[in-house]
Amino acid sequence: MADPFRLDGKVAIVTGASRGLGRAIALALAEAGADVAVGARATTEIEETAHQVEQRGRRALAVRTDVADYAQVETLVARAIDGLGGLHIVVNNSGIAGVRPVLDMPPEDFARVVQVNLVGVFHGCRAAAARLTGQKAGKVINMASVMAVSGLAGYTSYAASKGGVIALTKCLAIEWARYNVQVNAIAPGWFVTEMNAEAFADPKISERLLRDVPMRRTGELSEIGPLAVYLASPASSYMTGQTIFLDGGHTAA
Repeated sequence: MADPFRLDGKVAIVTGASRGLGRAIALALAEAGADVAVGARATTEIEETAHQVEQRGRRALAVRTDVADYAQVETLVARAIDGLGGLHIVVNNSGIAGVRPVLDMPPEDFARVVQVNLVGVFHGCRAAAARLTGQKAGKVINMASVMAVSGLAGYTSYAASKGGVIALTKCLAIEWARYNVQVNAIAPGWFVTEMNAEAFADPKISERLLRDVPMRRTGELSEIGPLAVYLASPASSYMTGQTIFLDGGHTAA
């Protein structure tokens, strides 16, 4: 039997692939056999991700993309299809964080986080919609967060945007089920990335954040790739509309 976790012949897009979780996911998809188009605002970093994809024997394409701008996301999708010959997997991973109490938060800061983290996911789904539904096959993976269901002071804009991602994922899964397009979400817990490295470098902050995690540790970047491969592969063909929490038991506690 064919390996249901292989992605040979598939083309994937991964946004926010310049570093951290996005890069880890892009490389995991490549190792499973997919060609990968990577998008982010940091040109040098996505070119490095593309280079690492190619080192794994797969084709790669780096396209500078701000997911808050729908036209740029459309360009990413078009270039992936033209340059790599198709589109089968879309991973909407781009995100930003703004940790600030609401009393001190300018409205435009809240709007910016929602624009990138939630509207950006919509942009990725909408730009790929015609291709995926038209070919009646596809996988969409949206990046949510444990913060979508676990409140934490200062994370209002981030948590609200990620909660929206879970709701969007459920509704879109229902809309696209008849087209054989599965839409699921990954909700990571605490992973140390460039976005939060400064906070975890402070022992007091690190202790506070890990206090609610039964495993008492952060996730390793190597632990997110296999889950993304599963959701991108034929192995998950009967799963849609789900959010999988990869959080060391945080949401179970």
